[in-house]
Parts: sequence; structure tokens; C-alpha cells
Amino acid sequence: MQNMLELASDFPDYRFDAGEPLLSVGDNTGRLYVLVEGTVEVFRDDVTIAFVDEPGAIFGEMSLLLNIAHTANVRAASPVTVKIIDDALTLLQQRPRLIIPIAQLLARRLQNANSYLVDLKRQFADQNNHLSMVDKVLESMSHQQARSFSPIAELPGDPWSEATPEDR
Repeated sequence: MQNMLELASDFPDYRFDAGEPLLSVGDNTGRLYVLVEGTVEVFRDDVTIAFVDEPGAIFGEMSLLLNIAHTANVRAASPVTVKIIDDALTLLQQRPRLIIPIAQLLARRLQNANSYLVDLKRQFADQNNHLSMVDKVLESMSHQQARSFSPIAELPGDPWSEATPEDR
């Protein structure tokens, strides 16, 4: 994720004290956050999903790319420094080289989720009770596709129009 930190180096640093929220479920900020230092907690309801301390880690990408409200809360677990990229979708259209590290992160998460789903399917495939449904639910989830697909050329604005050759 160091690559993302280098790509975001032009943006100002923001500091948060331990316990301060960075993202809240239900908000749609259009921002992308890049962790510079410290540890954040990602959680939903009362369930901690992860503690993240890797410089260059990003937050807010799902909300940004899907144009939906944030699906998890992120708060500083220690004093934290982040880069905040306002109107990040416009920036991604203007500087498409920023998309690759985000796509790699999402692909890594999908790979991990797929591995986990395979494990779950193996564990519950031979159950002769209500747990046998886990296999069917997981299979259904793994085949879900977006209701619509918009090629990048059809997204608002031309993402390549202002890109320099080095951005492409």
C-alpha cells in the first residue's frame, strides 16, 4: 500500500485523536482516506471488523466507487494521521493511475473472501440440518452481479480527457 501513500503525497495531512471517527455508516462523503500513520478500527454496530495500521491503507473506496453510503465505521484507535482526498471520484477520473492500487486492494479482498467462502462451503456442505443452507446461501452470494454495468467510458465525465500520457 506504500504505492498509494506515494500517490497521495500531494494532499494535506489530517490528524485524529484516539477515539475520533473518520467515517460513519450511512454517510456518503465522496472522500477517500489514506492512512499515513497510526491505527484505525473498522467496525459495524458493535462488531470490530479489523484494526489497520499499514501506511497507505485506504478507506471509503467502496462508498466512493459504488456511490453508496459508507458501510462501516472507521475510528482512530490511536493518534492517526491520514490524507483526505475530497471529491475523490473526480480525482480518479483525472489521475487514473490512482485506480490501480485501489483495484489491487479490492481484488485482494475478493481473493480472501473467496478463500473463506470455500472453507465455509467445505465445513457445511455435508450437514443434514439447518446448517446445510449455508452452502446454498454462499453459492448464491458468490454469483451475485451488479444490476447494471457502466463501462468507464459511460461514467460521468471522460476519465481520460484530462489525463496526461503518464497517468494512462
